[in-house]
Amino acid sequence: MAGRSFKAGQSDDYSPRGSGKYIDSENGTGEYVVHVPETPDNQPMDRLISQRVEEQYVTNSMFTGGHNSATRAHLMDKVIESGKSHPQMAGAKGSICSIPGCDGNVMSDERGQDIIPCVCGFKICRDCFMDDLKGGDGICLGCKEPYKEMDFDERVEENVQPLPLPNVEMSKMDKRSSSRMEKQISMMKSTKSKSVIVRSQTGDFDHNRWLFDTSGTYGYGNAIWPKDGGLGNSEDGGSDALELLNKPWKPLTRKLKIPAAIISPYRLLIFVRIVVLGLFLHWRISHPNNDAIWLWYMSIICEIWFAFSWLLDQLPKFCPVNRSTDLDVLKEKFETPAPHNPTGKSDLPGVDVFVSTADPEKEPPLVTANTILSILAVDYPVEKLSCYVSDDGGALLSFEAMAEAASFANLWVPFCRKHDIEPRNPESYFNLKRDPFKNKVKSDFVKDRRRVKREYDEFKVRINGLPDSIRRRSDAYNAREEIRAMKRRREHAGNDEYSESLKISKATWMADGTHWPGTWMVSAPQHSKGDHAGIIQVMLKPPSDEPLYGTTSDSDLTKIDLKEVDIRLPMLVYVSREKRPGYDHNKKAGAMNALVRASAIMSNGPFMLNLDCDHYIYNSKAIREGMCFMMDRGGDRICYVQFPQRFEGIDPSDRYANHNTVFFDVNMRALDGLQGPVYVGTGCLFRRIALYGFDPPQSKEHKPGCCSCCFGRNKRSSTVASAPEDDEGLDVSLFPKKFGNSSYLVDSIQDAEFQGRPLADHPAVKNGRPPGTLTIPRELLDASTVAEAISVISCWYEDKTEWGNRVGWIYGSVTEDVVTGYRMHNRGWRSIYCVTKRDAFRGTAPINLTDRLHQVLRWATGSVEIFFSRNNALLASPKMKFLQRIAYLNVGIYPFTSIFLIVYCFLPALSLFSGQFIVQTLNVTFLVYLLLITLTLCMLAVLEIKWSGIALEEWWRNEQFWLIGGTSAHLAAVLQGLLKVVAGIEISFTLTSKSANDENDDDFIDLYIIKWTSLMIPPITIMLTNLIAIAVGFSRTIYSTIPQWSRLLGGVFFSFWVLAHLYPFAKGLMGRRGRTPTIVFVWSGLIAITISLLWVAIDPPSGSSGIGGSFQFP
Repeated sequence: MAGRSFKAGQSDDYSPRGSGKYIDSENGTGEYVVHVPETPDNQPMDRLISQRVEEQYVTNSMFTGGHNSATRAHLMDKVIESGKSHPQMAGAKGSICSIPGCDGNVMSDERGQDIIPCVCGFKICRDCFMDDLKGGDGICLGCKEPYKEMDFDERVEENVQPLPLPNVEMSKMDKRSSSRMEKQISMMKSTKSKSVIVRSQTGDFDHNRWLFDTSGTYGYGNAIWPKDGGLGNSEDGGSDALELLNKPWKPLTRKLKIPAAIISPYRLLIFVRIVVLGLFLHWRISHPNNDAIWLWYMSIICEIWFAFSWLLDQLPKFCPVNRSTDLDVLKEKFETPAPHNPTGKSDLPGVDVFVSTADPEKEPPLVTANTILSILAVDYPVEKLSCYVSDDGGALLSFEAMAEAASFANLWVPFCRKHDIEPRNPESYFNLKRDPFKNKVKSDFVKDRRRVKREYDEFKVRINGLPDSIRRRSDAYNAREEIRAMKRRREHAGNDEYSESLKISKATWMADGTHWPGTWMVSAPQHSKGDHAGIIQVMLKPPSDEPLYGTTSDSDLTKIDLKEVDIRLPMLVYVSREKRPGYDHNKKAGAMNALVRASAIMSNGPFMLNLDCDHYIYNSKAIREGMCFMMDRGGDRICYVQFPQRFEGIDPSDRYANHNTVFFDVNMRALDGLQGPVYVGTGCLFRRIALYGFDPPQSKEHKPGCCSCCFGRNKRSSTVASAPEDDEGLDVSLFPKKFGNSSYLVDSIQDAEFQGRPLADHPAVKNGRPPGTLTIPRELLDASTVAEAISVISCWYEDKTEWGNRVGWIYGSVTEDVVTGYRMHNRGWRSIYCVTKRDAFRGTAPINLTDRLHQVLRWATGSVEIFFSRNNALLASPKMKFLQRIAYLNVGIYPFTSIFLIVYCFLPALSLFSGQFIVQTLNVTFLVYLLLITLTLCMLAVLEIKWSGIALEEWWRNEQFWLIGGTSAHLAAVLQGLLKVVAGIEISFTLTSKSANDENDDDFIDLYIIKWTSLMIPPITIMLTNLIAIAVGFSRTIYSTIPQWSRLLGGVFFSFWVLAHLYPFAKGLMGRRGRTPTIVFVWSGLIAITISLLWVAIDPPSGSSGIGGSFQFP
């Protein structure tokens, strides 16, 4: 259809009520004025009317644009083919416009009711309304009188204000109507004053002090700072302070220390084992095996490295902690009526939730849709929550699946709120094996559940049918376009026949009959995965500020009684950043940075939660749990709250340690006692300004303790260690070099910092914000705001900025998550590990052996890249604690253990082949040391199990897979990293053959699928070589004239130790019925025979002249 498009070039001044141009496909270019002009009597009209109409227009429009292209807003007639939708959803329409000849629809509000600009009730669509206002008369076409003010927000009483504005001459909306650039200019001017406090001693601009120490009126976003610096509306500021002094402090969180009966012996055993290892290595070095000096050299080098590696892993576990939260106190402080918040509206800060997906073929849209539904139904103030979905592939399938999820949310979210459903992922909820009726007391629960289950089944069918639906629709439209093109060709050419066939691009079409601006199913220029425009579609517009309870009509529509249920939905936005050839898009890290910028423009939540598309919210109160840490005393110095990853669909025995409980329940809890856990890529609640590259607010000097005493809190020096994180002398006018040229983005920074501060409800809270400052409504969306968001997700925006270097997710590593967390800790921030009683998030993990090995390969490759980069912990700044530095150093070093591990796994076989051992004889001293080392390791494991809560079987599975991964994926990662660093060669270890199982009646069928990969060669060779060596050793000893049983027992013991660790790997190779690819045995047999023959050639038996001589067993 011929639609209008909002055009804004890169140089346009995106004022909230600025003007622009239309690109009309039929009539050319016309002026487009967003703001509402004054009425004939020179009295400005109520802006709320225009703003609500404008927001509805923005919600119903798809915004596209990018490099060398104008930003256009395409008004969507519909986003999905099904007629079901939500009043907040894109494409929701009201009644037909009353203007003769116009077939447009009247805009509707959150209830689906028509937005009518005049009291006479004359129905007029948005375009006709704007055309009428542009005429200059402002006369209603229905009653023929000037438009009168309409109160579209009757629920807000004039006498109930969340916080009195401090002597403000203009309203908040009038303030925002002035250009946001004015605020930036005034800010820059203030920094030039000699008396301002933001000048550092060197004369350079200290942007961290600018961020935290500046005071003034904050009207941007949804926060207001009183000019007088008071904390409320009391005329007597002293009485407020006295009240706060007398108020008992209620902490939101508590640190639960490990019982001394467990942690004290644990720490003592660490020191004991360090001493034992030192004495053992000293004894080994001073007692070489002269009969097999080469075997002794190999073993002693490996043992020294193992001791060093164990030390790196064990030292950060010296101060483990547990934490708990108090959600009742959080509700009391932020959502209970008080003098500063008489209405009891939520004073919690906003949260922007990011979901990333890239390929609907590898990441099923149904999984992503369920994750989105769990976010929309989360237990957090609806008006404070926004969900952004990044589709890095730009696929129409993902877009329409997201639209279907938004439509189904109209039923699912109120159902969850009404009956307190857990979990709020419909797929997981309806597949629960426990009794779904437990603790349900409402009489209509069974009827409601049956209704929702039926609707969800239909929803799944629609999602599964989307690929065929899109294909059939596109084929039909393409056939129509081809017929039209042939018809036009005949009209212009007459009856002449052309030998050349007519070529029509096979476009992908949307439900409203227009071209999809993203990736087409048949790739074409500007419509492929690496070449498409940026897209933003507001699927669900921002909800109203007040609760919106269901009505009788809503109950009739959904067949569920929703009269006492809030039916509002959080804002939902689809984002696909622009991609063009010749630009490095930096994979997931680049997509996340695009979401950071777009969300800063559209909602600017001071906190951001990022989730993978297969990780859904399992605990609806998870965000509240994380917010307890951010809003508690000292929370302003927390950069992120990391939640543990929990997985579903893992085989009961957890053969390949997919749950990774040792890492998430032991290592991460231990790091929480230092400077905080590492960032693991998903399930993390970020502070926005920490991602912007700012330092934490200044606090009192940290007192040296057992975990942070090796580096003082000295002033930064100009050494190589601190150079990567040193702040340059920046002026606000130079901020475009850091954040880009978006004035909206720069203006939003201070507001995000202010909103993210803890509540200053007690004098003990430093750097806090006054109570009640976040209770005012958020601003309505307008076209210029979304147009600005399009510009910040363009492929050129990051050029010559610090995005990916010091700002946002860091580029240059396949494990961008670890590097991003490291940079924050290196600036002095700390992080928190939040383990909830009910799992916060759950996701999926590969249970197939090959997939698991490739996952570990990617992690290990990223660690090798970190070790050879400037993110090496050896170059960390003095702001990072010593043991935290040790932990990050271990992250970069652990893959190199594979070199020594593989050598050590072959030592038992070499010992059995040669008849020698790593020591001269198995004397008592060696056995005592070996016993002490083993006992201390077992006792440490038992105590770790005690304070972490993991099971002994989980600990053993982790030990087994440590050896499996160390002899396969880790070695490949080291090889790949060395070749990349030294020679610039990149190697990719991919699957070369597949062998699928026919049976599909098993939930864990993937566990038995064998996919051949070169990563399997080393562990298979180790197994076969040790088995052959055991046979050779027994034969040699039995038939020997003087049997050396001590050497045999030593070699056989260590061979069985290796084989016991590789047992899950061997079991995985057998599959369900021993279906192992022939290539596995061929390669392994050849390598094992080669090693055996090579050894016989190097050290032939006595009486033999060579490999072909008279070799025989004695």
